[in-house]
Amino acid sequence: MRRVLVLLMLMLAYGLAMGQGVRDRFVWIFGWGLTRDEDVPQIIAVLEEAARHGYNGAVLSANLDALCKQPPEYFRRLKQVKDACDRLKLELIPSVFSVGYGGGVLWHDSNLAEGMPVKDALFVVRGNEARHVPDPPVSIANGGFEEYEGYHMRAFAFHDEPGTVSFPDTQVAHSGKASLRFENFRAQPAGNARVMQEVRVHPYRCYRMSVWVKTEGLQPSANLRMLVLAGDRDLAPRTFSVPATSDWRKLTMIFNSLANEKVLVYVGVWGGQSGKFWVDDWTLEEVGPVNVLRRPGTPVTVKSEDGSITYQEGKDYAPLTDPNFSAWRAVEHDAPALKLLPGSRIRDGQRLRVSWYHPMLIYDSQVTVCMAEPALYEIFEHEAKLLWEHLRFQKVILSMDEVRMGGTCAACAGKDMAKLLGECVTRQVQILRKVNPKVQVYIWSDMFDPNHNAHANYYLVQGDFTGSWKHIPKDLIIAVWGGAPRAESLRFFEKEGFRTLIACYYDAPHLEEVKGWQQLAQKTKGVTGFMYTTWERKYDLIGEFAKLLWGK
Repeated sequence: MRRVLVLLMLMLAYGLAMGQGVRDRFVWIFGWGLTRDEDVPQIIAVLEEAARHGYNGAVLSANLDALCKQPPEYFRRLKQVKDACDRLKLELIPSVFSVGYGGGVLWHDSNLAEGMPVKDALFVVRGNEARHVPDPPVSIANGGFEEYEGYHMRAFAFHDEPGTVSFPDTQVAHSGKASLRFENFRAQPAGNARVMQEVRVHPYRCYRMSVWVKTEGLQPSANLRMLVLAGDRDLAPRTFSVPATSDWRKLTMIFNSLANEKVLVYVGVWGGQSGKFWVDDWTLEEVGPVNVLRRPGTPVTVKSEDGSITYQEGKDYAPLTDPNFSAWRAVEHDAPALKLLPGSRIRDGQRLRVSWYHPMLIYDSQVTVCMAEPALYEIFEHEAKLLWEHLRFQKVILSMDEVRMGGTCAACAGKDMAKLLGECVTRQVQILRKVNPKVQVYIWSDMFDPNHNAHANYYLVQGDFTGSWKHIPKDLIIAVWGGAPRAESLRFFEKEGFRTLIACYYDAPHLEEVKGWQQLAQKTKGVTGFMYTTWERKYDLIGEFAKLLWGK
């Protein structure tokens, strides 16, 4: 009997190696929002190609957790995609319930964005309103790059390779008589072309930083950025889309100082290859309640300057809101004033200390939502019912990847972040199983993998995601993702008793890394299959992927 079992195990392993017995053969459908009629034939063309090569599932990411906000045309297009999947015998698998990229949730209520705390900012009363006053004022010294000696700019801790990579330029400037020019990037070992200054800030305040840049043949232009470091922590993970050649344009972002009293601020290029760019008129300022969040977990507090009196919203002052609020938009507009109400205890000329919360944009478009706010789960409940009504799903993948904020607003501050994340996922699974008790739920791996993102000091998260895998249902199938094969990740989930789906490819020009994942799968128990995963709508290798992994 033992010999028979061993033989069966060897046959199963051989079957996986040859592509036979690969249960899950999925293709990731990403980059279409079903907002245009032309989306549908493009998606169907991918589905038809997948069906020809033996795929059996299409995982669709298309704002499927904001169905109640969609127009009728969206549902017509969704039905066309669903009908095509049925015709081609491809199971349509919705991707839903993102927290790290909270677009669907924030369509319902943008105030559910995770909040960064501003504590005891100074406001001064003039008449019937109070306005924010920087306390103390901050600035970039020599931000106009007017003061220099030889090739060296005054007041900056460094700028890369003065006289070789960086140069004062008196012929090109946004304003004044000079700017700082960068070129010859490869003369610096890493291709870096940056300027940096140390700045003192007040803890738990919101700051706006702007710089004017000009480019000429800059490659890669996507590597131009501003950076704010406190120790080894980036307080403002942002990227900017700048043309390779452009006239002067203003880049603006905000950051929260958190508990820090000084930060290092940078402008420049990391890993530059060719071209030139100029920087000028670099500014930094403390700002008031721009994009102030209003929900139970982000309260506004107004106190007297000595803290002895806490004033009452709706009695002493009107609710503090930003009429120009947007969780995504750049914060160029002015902060709103605090309006006093008739009969207020607050007096003209008084100095106040005001606290509030604001969202943060990470990279170009990522806004995280708070996992501890009860309203989040009401939205999930509502959307799960609509999802079932329209798709009758049997499988779902949870978009719970890259949760880059948390533990900062009043709702989640001080919580065990690993446990909170696990509780969030568990509730999502429970909500889905209310409408379909038999649904098989998949989930992206990174937030539950200690070899990936399940650790402390993760982006702007205040807390530790270590141990998150202990708080999620064991019947989840973990979609292990990324470029290079990670044996340690597959071994980890195998040891923890989870089944895995390997989500590989990642827009490479070849399938060499997929071959590595295939070899790891042959040595790992519980691998259910593979997903062709592209983020750039590169489906040219969909047939070769299938031929390699399941021989069709």
